Amino acid sequence: MKEVSEIKKYKAIDFFCGGGGMTCGLRQAGIDVIAGVDLDENAKETYEFNNPGSVFVHRDVKRLHSNYFEKNLGVQKNDNRLIMVGCSPCQYYSIINTDHTKAELSKDLLMNFARFIEYYMPGYILVENVPGIVTNKETILPKFLRKIEKLGYKHTEEIVDMSQYGVPQSRRRFSLIATRLEGVDISLPEKSKEIITVADVLGENNGFPKIKAGHKDKSEFQHTVAGLSEVSLKRMALTPHNGGNRLSWASRPNLQLECYVGKDDIFKDNYGRMWWNRPSPTITTKFFSISNGRFAHPDEDRAISIREGATLQSFPKDYVFKTNSIAGAARIIGNAVPCEYARRLGETIISNS
Repeated sequence: MKEVSEIKKYKAIDFFCGGGGMTCGLRQAGIDVIAGVDLDENAKETYEFNNPGSVFVHRDVKRLHSNYFEKNLGVQKNDNRLIMVGCSPCQYYSIINTDHTKAELSKDLLMNFARFIEYYMPGYILVENVPGIVTNKETILPKFLRKIEKLGYKHTEEIVDMSQYGVPQSRRRFSLIATRLEGVDISLPEKSKEIITVADVLGENNGFPKIKAGHKDKSEFQHTVAGLSEVSLKRMALTPHNGGNRLSWASRPNLQLECYVGKDDIFKDNYGRMWWNRPSPTITTKFFSISNGRFAHPDEDRAISIREGATLQSFPKDYVFKTNSIAGAARIIGNAVPCEYARRLGETIISNS
């Protein structure tokens, strides 16, 4: 185990930081995250409140001068212990239906991140994104990899499932670590021997009292949950506990949705319940809505709460989401890199150096 004083020499800049999932995890590993950069001003208060000392830089990376961190935060070039993180927005490469006209704006952000790599030449690079960044025919990834290889970086990459790294959630992501340092063994974190399930982190035994749809928690615990219409409450009442889905009420005309009539084989997870004995499904920005996936509580007739979604993303229970709406908090949570995986990435860099 390295001395704390040695660990603290590692520093990071977290590009596209959002509300701070990656920053939180790296800080847990003992890394000094100097700054987070993001265009979403709505994430600023959440980021800075939970990560004191890490500066939120509200800028469009495309328009941010390469020397910004050098001039304003004293970041030096060629720092072997500097980590640059680029988890760029992934809408363009996502399999989830999205507005590709809007998503087009995010397509080339990885190359904008590469501009800062070339200017500062950090010791390490971290990238996390959706698997589509590998499989999409129009992906920018090969160009990015050629760029960093030309700069002298070697890398390792893999499509990983976060459930194999201490996160109670099935979440497949592209993960990359790169370094320009000679004699350094770079590798992704080791997989866990045990899988953490929903039952391991949620439920009354884990500090989540039973609540009803529409419950508003005014405390910082934020065990707040979206309301449900009368008809959706009837649907939930007929959905079997622990993994039930919408097929249990598909034959009832008063409950079935027109868009699903005769289509029992599609979108079966919508209106479905999570299983206690499995990791949760991927936590998206819409996890507060039962109509957008298998986001219903295993037993209670409601969607999972803001705090439950955050916990499945491995945020600490005292991490506070500074927003005025359920949708705003869910957006920050769903877009985040799970903190536990980020922590393991940080510890891997430290231990292999």
